Amino acid sequence: MTLAKWNPSKELINIEKEFNRLFNSFGSRFFRNSNGDEYENAVWMPLTDIIENKDNYVISLDIPGVKKEDVKISYSAGELSISGERKQEHESRDNNFYRLERSYGRFYRSFNLPKEIKEEAIEAEYKNGQLTVTIPKSESVKAKEIAIKAS
Repeated sequence: MTLAKWNPSKELINIEKEFNRLFNSFGSRFFRNSNGDEYENAVWMPLTDIIENKDNYVISLDIPGVKKEDVKISYSAGELSISGERKQEHESRDNNFYRLERSYGRFYRSFNLPKEIKEEAIEAEYKNGQLTVTIPKSESVKAKEIAIKAS
């Protein structure tokens, strides 16, 4: 008996891909993705935290088992795109797998960023399976504290 893994998030990604293909076939300009090929080839999406603090937006992705060289980050026209691939290195025909929960293959995430950022100062760090992208805010959108005068 062969056990097949059902992954509900993969099913949702497949449904979204089908809708995008449908809308793109009608030539709609509203649903085009600038990185369509990478998006269409994605098999999984890493879990992501997005945090805003006083000076930055911080995006953290969990991508354990992915080499730094296999990750690509790009920024264009207000969209930050992160893609890569987790490769399954050990393939054995002697083992019987009862449960495989880790996803392998290509991944893709994109984020629409506010216009008020310092795009030339975007930084990325990869440590212990977590990719952290720091996007500094421009000075015009940082909150300024106003002193209260006593009378």
